[in-house]
Amino acid sequence: MIQQLNNRQEQTAQAMWAIQIPAYKIEAELIDFKEIPPLKETVEDIQNSDETFIGFFDEELKGFISYKKEGELVDIHRLVINPQSFRQGIATQLIAFLISEFPNHKFIVNTGKANIPAKKLYISLGFNEHKDFEVAPGIWCTELLLNN
Repeated sequence: MIQQLNNRQEQTAQAMWAIQIPAYKIEAELIDFKEIPPLKETVEDIQNSDETFIGFFDEELKGFISYKKEGELVDIHRLVINPQSFRQGIATQLIAFLISEFPNHKFIVNTGKANIPAKKLYISLGFNEHKDFEVAPGIWCTELLLNN
């Protein structure tokens, strides 16, 4: 089941944080960069975030996506899947749900250039690589776009 999350609620934010940390540790390994900002976030940081969060549940929270919408642009900020639930189609369902919620919108997302699984996922859903940019010395991200 997919539904909006109330990140201000402590129990919800704790559940989000509990899967965010192990998920971003894996991305940190993939891109060889241990300073990914979400790894430094606390439950309180999640509670105070102004992003909109949508979660995927199967008895418990298995993953979530967050975004900010400005006009016709939907900026995806995070896509977090519990590592124990990788390769079960959860990320695809979350992205497809978000896209379906905003027809005729443009979507943007950034991921580590070396995060090949994430890039393949976004490309499989119609995103195109737009540009690469350096976020720290020797650490590159890829910006992907989708015109829905």
